Amino acid sequence: MLKSSIVITGATGYIGSQVVLALLSRFSGEINCRVIVRKSSDCSFLNRLPVEIIKADILDPLVLNEAFSGVDTVFHCAGLISYTMNFRNALYETNVLGTRNVVNASLFNKVRRLVMTSSIAAVGAPEDGCPASESTSFQEWQRRNGYMESKHLAELEGLRGVAEGLEVVLLNPGVVIGVDRENPASVSSSNKVLKLIYQGKLPFCPSGSTGFVDVRDVADAHIAAWKKGCSGERYVVVGHNLSFRELFARMGDSEGSSSRQAFMVSNGLGLLAGLGGEFWSMVSNRSSFISLESISISSRKLSFSNMRSIQELNLRYRELPETLETIIA
Repeated sequence: MLKSSIVITGATGYIGSQVVLALLSRFSGEINCRVIVRKSSDCSFLNRLPVEIIKADILDPLVLNEAFSGVDTVFHCAGLISYTMNFRNALYETNVLGTRNVVNASLFNKVRRLVMTSSIAAVGAPEDGCPASESTSFQEWQRRNGYMESKHLAELEGLRGVAEGLEVVLLNPGVVIGVDRENPASVSSSNKVLKLIYQGKLPFCPSGSTGFVDVRDVADAHIAAWKKGCSGERYVVVGHNLSFRELFARMGDSEGSSSRQAFMVSNGLGLLAGLGGEFWSMVSNRSSFISLESISISSRKLSFSNMRSIQELNLRYRELPETLETIIA
């Protein structure tokens, strides 16, 4: 039997590394796995795995064309997450131009299927508080958010690939959380924030809500999208809709937690914190999880329907306590 030849971009990242491990654990001997990593990335854990490592950048189209040669399926997991204003250009370059290069390289090499890691940030957010679904229209206010706009434009690049004959399936995970102890690259800023809440070091709580999902469920969704997803369609991948107040309470109820009752962030305090985060980001040239845009989005009451992923991809989401336990263990 011929082996499937697979490429994963962003293979050292939080989601990409989990996809690599999930593929190898389920399809060992059935696939040839090629991973794309930047020269600056720590890929030490990949050296122990049966993968071909290609040092390349998704912003280099010529190298991508060579890396995608002879490939059947591409998992495009590389991307940049930032809500600070001075990262807007970097967001466009990585998320939009990088995706454009991935789509073009896939078309050039006649790749059969591209599975794209998008985000709920690219899903429309209705103002009436109803759960958003795959068909909810992208809103005008979302275009003013740099990260949301970049993921929306990246999806348009994917759909352009569909129009040119490429099979593309879009996945829209919520806020991805959880730690896989078998994965040395299973680290994220979201998990760090939740650990701070557990330790009682983050006493202020945003007033909004959003969708959350276990990183292992996200990896499962990528494989399901590869096997079952409909080309040209997107799938919201969210396990639980929670207000931030509920999330703080869940962390506070966890055994050993030092968390106290959190105070709701007022408009004035949010503005000051956001400006402080923006200033720190400019000085350090690093992204801050506290910024004007992150404060604004975290004050919105957002929720998302996962029915399509359950019905068409047959996903089964882990219970929230199981996910939170991996963060505090």
